[in-house]
Formats: sequence, C-alpha cells, structure tokens
Amino acid sequence: MTYEEYLDEVTTLIVEKYDLSDEAAIKLVVDAQAKGYFVAHDDKKAMRTLDRAHEDARALFKAGSTK
Repeated sequence: MTYEEYLDEVTTLIVEKYDLSDEAAIKLVVDAQAKGYFVAHDDKKAMRTLDRAHEDARALFKAGSTK
C-alpha cells in the first residue's frame, strides 16, 4: 500500500479497535507523523503491511492514552 494508504489504515484501526473518534485518531497519527514516527515507513515499503498497521495503531493509542 502507499504511504498515504498506510496512514489511513492506521487511523481507521485506531477508530475501530479503540473506539476513538475520527478526529482523535487523526490527531494521534498526525502528531506521530510530525514527530518522525513514520519516516521509516515512508522510506521502506515493506513496513507498510496490515500486520504492522495493527502494531502501530496499538503503539500510538498506548502512547496517546498516557498523556
């Protein structure tokens, strides 16, 4: 999947798995992107898998829920 599709997938998984609003999930992903979390994903297409999207969704939700 493309980088943009990957970010969309991570966002969707956060909404579906953790019952966050679209806006809250988007904020988690945008904030992570701004901090460079997804740089490697942009550079390495092999990182953009559905399994990895589930892992990233979980990691971002956990990081966001500790604030």
